[in-house]
Amino acid sequence: MSRYSAAEIEPKWQQAWDEAGVFRAERMPGKPKYYVLEMFPYPSGRIHIGHVRNYTMGDVVARYKRATGHNVLHPMGFDAFGMPAENAAMANGGHPRDWTYSNIDTMVGQMKPLGFSLDWTRMFATCDPEYYGQQQALFLDFLEKGLVYRKNAVVNWDPVDMTVLANEQVEDGRGWRSGALVERRELTQWFFKISDMSEELLDALDTLDDWPAKVKTMQANWIGKSRGLQFSFGLTDTSHGYDRVEVYTTRPDTLMGASFVGISPDHPLARELERHDPRVAEFCKQARQGGTTEEAIEKAEKLGYDTGLTVRHPFDTAWELPVFIANFILMDYGTGAIFGCPGHDERDHEFARKYGLPIIDTFLPVEGEHDIQKEPFVPPKTEKVRFTRLVAGEKIQTGNEAIDATIDFCEANGVGQGVTKFRLRDWGLSRQRYWGCPIPVVHCDDCGVVPEKKENLPIRLPYDEGDKPIDFSIPGNPLDRHPTWRDTPCPSCGKPAKRETDTMDTFVDSSWYFARFTAPRAETPTVMEDAEYWMNVDQYIGGIEHAILHLLYSRFFARAMHICGHLPEASKEPFDALFTQGMVTHAIYQTQKDGRPVYHYPEDVELKDGKGFLEDGTEVEIIPSAKMSKSKNNVVDPVQIIADYGADTARWFVLSDSPPERDVEWTAAGAEAAAKHLGRVYRLASDLTDGEAETDEADEHLMREMHKTVHDVTLGIDSFGFNAAIAKLYGFTNTIAKSRAGSVARRMAIKTLAQLMSPMTPHLAEEIWQMLGGEGLISQAPWPKADPAMLVEDTVTMPIQVNGKRRGEIEVPKDLDPAEVEKRALANEGVQRTLDGAQPRKVIVVPGRIVNVVM
Repeated sequence: MSRYSAAEIEPKWQQAWDEAGVFRAERMPGKPKYYVLEMFPYPSGRIHIGHVRNYTMGDVVARYKRATGHNVLHPMGFDAFGMPAENAAMANGGHPRDWTYSNIDTMVGQMKPLGFSLDWTRMFATCDPEYYGQQQALFLDFLEKGLVYRKNAVVNWDPVDMTVLANEQVEDGRGWRSGALVERRELTQWFFKISDMSEELLDALDTLDDWPAKVKTMQANWIGKSRGLQFSFGLTDTSHGYDRVEVYTTRPDTLMGASFVGISPDHPLARELERHDPRVAEFCKQARQGGTTEEAIEKAEKLGYDTGLTVRHPFDTAWELPVFIANFILMDYGTGAIFGCPGHDERDHEFARKYGLPIIDTFLPVEGEHDIQKEPFVPPKTEKVRFTRLVAGEKIQTGNEAIDATIDFCEANGVGQGVTKFRLRDWGLSRQRYWGCPIPVVHCDDCGVVPEKKENLPIRLPYDEGDKPIDFSIPGNPLDRHPTWRDTPCPSCGKPAKRETDTMDTFVDSSWYFARFTAPRAETPTVMEDAEYWMNVDQYIGGIEHAILHLLYSRFFARAMHICGHLPEASKEPFDALFTQGMVTHAIYQTQKDGRPVYHYPEDVELKDGKGFLEDGTEVEIIPSAKMSKSKNNVVDPVQIIADYGADTARWFVLSDSPPERDVEWTAAGAEAAAKHLGRVYRLASDLTDGEAETDEADEHLMREMHKTVHDVTLGIDSFGFNAAIAKLYGFTNTIAKSRAGSVARRMAIKTLAQLMSPMTPHLAEEIWQMLGGEGLISQAPWPKADPAMLVEDTVTMPIQVNGKRRGEIEVPKDLDPAEVEKRALANEGVQRTLDGAQPRKVIVVPGRIVNVVM
């Protein structure tokens, strides 16, 4: 070919890789392994350019590690269960399974042309019965080991989707899919005992040296270790069967500022009161309609119901505090009861102002005054303050000191006990929906809850209802109204019983897939021999949005799988290194119609002189660097990019324009520039002709630059500095283009350039490798090594300043005599032009650094 044609080159090399089985991963005990994994996608039906960036990063690492002698595992799968498939079935009248598998086929068809070095033979979707059957086996093992249990719990209930939502699936008090106002409801739910591992999960964060500090901090805050005081307020009226209200507080230093006690609408005392008082029952009903997330609680109006009950302060029995039922207190945090200190808590302050309760200070600023009645004083616990009221006096300066002293005082006086607690709660996994992994238990009137027998796994989801399709337009869980699936013999006694119709939270599906990839067709969840060889994941890549739940749940699952004999102890922390990549952004193009924005696709906008125009000449408003969103039509279709420029151009651009941890803006101009550069590299190789070097120095200079580039690119890839590595490759390309070296040196340089580019642009690299007589496939060639001797600089480049302004530079031997350096500097063309025949007054040579000429 006379010019670079991605449309011809790329399919050819993809076929060659497939036929050679280059990316098939098999255990090779004598060879070092490397497991690189990107967080697998949801099969929405189309990949976007953000997927391209994410998977290209992983592909660069995988190809590089393969070239450096590692046996690489680089798999791909799909996180395929969840509400979107059911919503699509409701909207379109189809079936979630058909929608999901059709989307998977489409996405695989979109991904393969990008040339990722994936072992497609290991691919699975979490909705495959072969996968979720092994997940059911894990559930039974966890149940046997006491790692999963069932209890009544207050949950977020979406009244439209009619399912439980995790706190993180509630946004502004509404369901993340339906948008319906979420309610609190008490249901019997299945839970994983993740809270039992709180201390271990927290402490082990310190061992994750190759995780981003931000992610570890987010997890530590979510686990939320705190030391506080647990004690009781005695009730003055015990006629309701309760003589005390137990509370846990992390701020016992504010006890002398208490003005009320609040209990959750789900507190046993509140439950007892609502049985006898319809006004209490109505308030609790309304309070339960709010969400259970901290965000929802903080944004909601703080409401309370004065029960008429009072409690005695533990340090002054004459001091009585009113007891309120409050909508901002959750039963599963602490004890479900708090004491309110309005002077030093914003929420309590708002509540006290609303209900006319006292606002008492216990500490004030060291200098100046603070009007505690207008706003609370809430300094950090480490800040020095001026204490006004304390349980324990002494010379105390900070909140932390006061907390410790108060706990010590209370313990010494039998008032309460210092207790360490964690914010992390057990993981509720029950979901009232169809498209999820069925929970493998049976409910028998005689035997109770009975685990299904493993030989009966997988418990498959029914595809239809026998003679008719499942109707997903009816609200609720279709499994509840599917008698031929729901009704089954008890595995223990054989009598008629009913299956559990709840399915598992989709976070369960993604919490162990990395382990399944080590033996994806096994008849057990893992094969220890394979797990011991391939685990851990050496490099995990994904978005910061998964910093808490997915990663925390995966860490729990790895520990639970180890307890049950499915992973080695060394894999209790499954991800050795984690990288969180930035997003790909694109400008939004919008016009206005009837006062509302109308969004236009990038391909419908022509850019001229920094402005955008539609085909009819209408100018559009340009909002730069916005997150890609289908609702804003500012998405870039990778399929179209491949058709226009080729996969290598897309890969090169998403890596080259920004550090990988930052966002990168996709622009047509940037893509075109990348395509032109790859065409230039192709021409350097195709135009290579035989010839001798003009000078031996030219050959040596090119070889030195080649070895420096090998060193710098290797360092860049090793440190995830892909954009820095590409910058070096741009520079080396320019060096080759300008070099006067002979054909032998140029051939070697271009072949090495192809090897260094192969992780980023594998198709072009293969073509050049073949063109220049490389042996075999470049994808199987060893990574070039830099010769240390060639990295030693024999010459230095010294800038020349004339009266403080840079006028040129010279390259001279490192040990050249200063007098000779001065002579060469004065002969420089730029210096000569500046001097214009005049003689300098002084020349100062700083050896190896700079030449200063003073006129």
